[in-house]
Formats: sequence, C-alpha cells, structure tokens
Amino acid sequence: MSNEHHVDFDRESRTGFPEIIYGEGKTSAQIINIIHELLPRHHKALITRIDETKATEVLHHFPEGRYNVAARTLVYGQCDPIELGHVLIVSAGTSDVPVREEAVETGQWLGCPVETMTDVGVAGIDRLLSQKETLQKASVVIVIAGMEGALSSVVAGLVKRPVLAVPTSVGYGANLEGITPLLAMVSSCASGMSVVNINNGFGAMYQAAQILKLAADLSEER
Repeated sequence: MSNEHHVDFDRESRTGFPEIIYGEGKTSAQIINIIHELLPRHHKALITRIDETKATEVLHHFPEGRYNVAARTLVYGQCDPIELGHVLIVSAGTSDVPVREEAVETGQWLGCPVETMTDVGVAGIDRLLSQKETLQKASVVIVIAGMEGALSSVVAGLVKRPVLAVPTSVGYGANLEGITPLLAMVSSCASGMSVVNINNGFGAMYQAAQILKLAADLSEER
C-alpha cells in the first residue's frame, strides 16, 4: 500500500456508507491507486471534484465508471437502495446546475431516490409556489441558491421536513463568492433548516442520505 494514502475499509460498517474520494488536489495516479484498493473490497466508489482530464485517465484503467462533466463526479456501482422516502433538490437558477448535479450524483450513488425542481428562485416566486404540493411530499429538501440565498428560508417556511441549505458562489460582486448567501442562510429565522459549506452539494446530500437511512432503519426495527 502506498504511504500517500490509507484507505478506510471499515468506514461503511461504522457510518453506513463507504469512504468517498475527494479528487481535487489528488493526482490521477493517486486516485487510481485508491480505486485499485477500494473496488475489490466494496465493488463501488464515488470520486467527487475530479476534472475531466483526471477522469479520462482513471477511466482508462477502470472503464466501467461513469463521469458527469457538470457534477465533476466519477462513479462506480452504487450503495444499496434506501427504500423509505425521497430527497427533493430545489435549485434557484440554471447557474446552480453544477452544485445540483453533484448532489444528484451523490444521492443516486448513496442509494437515495432523488427528484429535482429547477429554476424556481425567488425572483419568480410564483414558479416555486405553484409546486407547493411537490415540496411538501418530500422527505428531505435540499435547497441550492446563490445571490442573496433567500430561497432556502422561503422553502423552510413551506414544509415540515428537514431543509438542507447549500449557498453557492453564483452572483455579482457583493455575493462575495458565496459568503453572502452563507451568512444569510445561517442567520435565517426559518426553523428546521441546516446549512452546509459553499457549493457543497455533496455534503448536503450525504446528510440527507443519513436522514433517510435512519428513518429506514427505525422503520425496520418496529
């Protein structure tokens, strides 16, 4: 085993999901070495934040994977399906697609049923309100928004399920590369809303998957 990494083979037994590879900052050779160890043991792998050049090199060695250019994710196989509930991803605008796609790919790999609602930002709030019934049917709602980040507070005021807010770096100068919506979201008066880091579609979906998995486990115990 290379001394550059130490694969956590026991993470799935401890946390419910296997180790996920963060591709940014790693060389393609390092990623290839990690996958070489992971796949024989888990038969699945998710690499996030991997650019197309690295993904092409990895796929040359492990061609059974699937790369999503927008999400910058590379997936092999997937976790067992979570049979209870579904996650709804609500994104404010088309510019938020990369973050949304990262969340979608992560959710599908983790075994979550995933639905999306796109381009429903507060500038045209009637588009959101017309889908109120869809919002309220979701088990967990992920809200992805840049600019001033108001969408997550609006959604949290419409549903009785957990809302996970993802601020994005989409916006003009005063957006401060996502700091403005981040501060707005953590300062929200809407109850039941949690906030993850800027552009972190992966982190929001991982938390959503944990919520669904917990609900499924509790249902089986009854």
